[in-house]
Amino acid sequence: MEFSSKLLERAVNEMSQLPGIGKRTALRLVLHMLRQPKEQTLALSDALQTMRKDVKFCKSCHNISDIELCEICSNPKRKEDIICVVEDIRDVMAIENTSSFRGLYHVLGGKISPMDGIGPHDLNIESLVSKVKEGRVSELILALSSTMEGDTTNFYIYKQIKDYKVTTSTIARGISVGDELEYADEITLGRSIVNRIPFESSIKL
Repeated sequence: MEFSSKLLERAVNEMSQLPGIGKRTALRLVLHMLRQPKEQTLALSDALQTMRKDVKFCKSCHNISDIELCEICSNPKRKEDIICVVEDIRDVMAIENTSSFRGLYHVLGGKISPMDGIGPHDLNIESLVSKVKEGRVSELILALSSTMEGDTTNFYIYKQIKDYKVTTSTIARGISVGDELEYADEITLGRSIVNRIPFESSIKL
């Protein structure tokens, strides 16, 4: 792809680093921004820079937040002893949109995937186990995607906390095997949370 401007080429190259964005789509987006008022493009640039510089991770659940303790964890109306374990912030948003869950979350930051070089110690599992050991959790809901990696992560967490006094459940299989949680429709996801089942029932020990 030939460019008449090195500045344009650089912008397209940077934009094409985003997931799902190829060079042609990146070029279309960059040209679109060039046609917009300069203030609009600068506002986008400022928003991205500010987010990257100031965004935080909740010290309790590891969710992305503007403050040290996110709004969900600091909400006194949430049930602090029920924790829903999810892969990332997209899953928190998906479950929150169902209005079917009033507990807290724990964001792992991924799932165990040896093929990708991701092991248990690369995830926020240790802090989750600590919450259980401290007796702060009555129920742990494992709400990871119904994939091999998700099931592997579920089982690893279960093995770490099974000797402690905590109920371990998993979302009902209204979510098709192999599906990512964020793509489930709100009704199906909501029912999967409400109709969760004991984790032991989902595995063969």
